[in-house]
Parts: sequence; C-alpha cells; structure tokens
Amino acid sequence: MEQRHLGRTGLRVSRIGLGTLTWGRDTDEHDAADQLKAFWDVGGTLVDTADVYGGGEAEYLLGRLLDNLVPRQDLVIATKAGSVPDPYRRSDGSRGHLLAALDASLRRLGTDYVDLWQIHAFDPVTPLEETLQALDLAVSSGRVRYAGVSGFSGWQLAKAATWQLAAPGQRTRLACTQMEYSLLQRGVEREVLPAALDLGVGLLPSSPLGRGVLTGKYRTGTPSGSRGASEQLAPFVEPYLDEPASRIVDAVATAADGLATTPLQVALAWVRDRPGVVAPVVGARNAQQLTEALSVEALSLPDEICQALDDVSAPVHRYPDQDWSTL
Repeated sequence: MEQRHLGRTGLRVSRIGLGTLTWGRDTDEHDAADQLKAFWDVGGTLVDTADVYGGGEAEYLLGRLLDNLVPRQDLVIATKAGSVPDPYRRSDGSRGHLLAALDASLRRLGTDYVDLWQIHAFDPVTPLEETLQALDLAVSSGRVRYAGVSGFSGWQLAKAATWQLAAPGQRTRLACTQMEYSLLQRGVEREVLPAALDLGVGLLPSSPLGRGVLTGKYRTGTPSGSRGASEQLAPFVEPYLDEPASRIVDAVATAADGLATTPLQVALAWVRDRPGVVAPVVGARNAQQLTEALSVEALSLPDEICQALDDVSAPVHRYPDQDWSTL
C-alpha cells in the first residue's frame, strides 16, 4: 500500500488507516485478529484507536495482538485521550488527566510508546496552552513520537498550531487532525481543511463511508446486522438517511456501475485523494468488509467522475464563506 507523510513530519503512514471503534464491543478478538492480519498483509500500517473505545477494551485487544500476530515495529499505533464519559463534561484537556490517560493507554497496549497521540476533543474549560504542554511533555518523555488533535474546529486548530509555533520552549508541532469527512459530510472544507492545508497539518478523515451509508446497503431499507439496525448505533446512522443523502448515494452507485467496481470503493477513493487528506480511517465489522475497502488501492477515479461527485455533494457555502468581499 502507498505510504504518505503525516503532515509536515517524517512519519509515513499507509494511505488507508484501520479503525478500532467497535473492537472489544461489537468486534471480538478473533475478528479483530483477522482484520489486523488482512490489513498488515497488504502493507497497511496506521491503526487508529482511543482510550474510550470499548471502555478501553479496544486498546487492550490491540495490545494482545501486537507481536503475537504483527510485529510492533511494523505498525503506526495512534490513540487518543481527552474524551470522557461524563454527562456534564464531554472532554478533559487538563494536563493531569491527559498524562494519566496516556500511561493507562500504554499499559493496555503493552508498549512503551505510541507513534501518534491525539487530543480527542477540544476542552473549552482548560486553557489550551495547558493541553498543548501535555503534548510536549508526552513527546519529550519518549512516550509519544508525534502528536495531533481530533474534533477541533478550524479556529481551534489554527489557535493550537499557532500557539505551538509561537510559545517559547514549545517543541512539539501538530502532525494531524482527525475529523469526519465524506461525500455525505463535507463541512470540514469550510474552515478545518483550509486551516490544515495552510498549517501543514495532515487530515485523517473518520467515517469516510458516511457511517456506512455510502456503501449503498441502505438504499432499499435497513439490513439486519447493520449499524442502522443497532439500537446503540442507529442514531449515528439516521442523519444520513434523508433525501439529499439518497441522491448522493445514487450518484456513487451510478459511478460504481460505470467503473465496474463497488460504491464503497468509489466513495473511499474520492475522499482518499482529496487535497490535504493523508489517510481515511476505515472501520469494519469483519475481515471480508475490510478486504473490500483495502482493494481500493488499485482504483483511481477519472477526473470526470470526481467532478460529478463533487457537484452532486457540494455543500452550501454562503456568507461568510463565499462572496463576502462584495457585500
């Protein structure tokens, strides 16, 4: 699999990442092992997890598979900290919480360092400089090789990256930001992606298949066993089952028919090759689904197909995104 640099760093990662959101919850150890082996066999390196996935079980499961199945040095392990299961506080970016969470992640993963550590969400309560100092401490201690953020808006990303450049003694630079990005969700193109491109921060798209909707499996209903049929995940899928989304899904299916491939591969190839994108992070229920996604490596969309998909999925940009200077 082709490797890409993560932002303006020397770290190279596979241009498709393996997501572990469901590991330890809906994906058991056997299926996780099959996925990791299939991913590694085709040259995949970037494995994305978080301390809250499965209540820590995703990291624990990944740690059990390291070395026993895949050599640790062959993978780029990315995890996150800062998201908390608290109804009154969704994130905790305090230095104490973050560094304690990192130590706990390392114990679950069974490793003494992670290649990429990301702040899972912006904390409006903790001063941003305290959060960024935690990144610096983690990197300087050797427990983290590279640092990034997740779920930051455009201004939050720009503020964080600018503070790192300007602050005396600050050595760590943001390598990446992770945000949802797909043909069904192009909101990052307004502020986040322009900021990332300008700052040299790589984008890791999550939910690149529109929460599974872009595969086309919901065109005629909700299949049993799908996320949309799950009591826990149905609210996650439902926003992308409206009429505008249906038109985009139909266009993807039409493109797939013309290219003799699948809607999944068309949708994934589109986001993979967008400017600023380093590696879409793909989650799968089993190795068969993952193998289909990984076969996108051989697909490059023709320019006319990309333009047609751009047009049908174009987000509405009004003031101040467009034409503000003429008012």
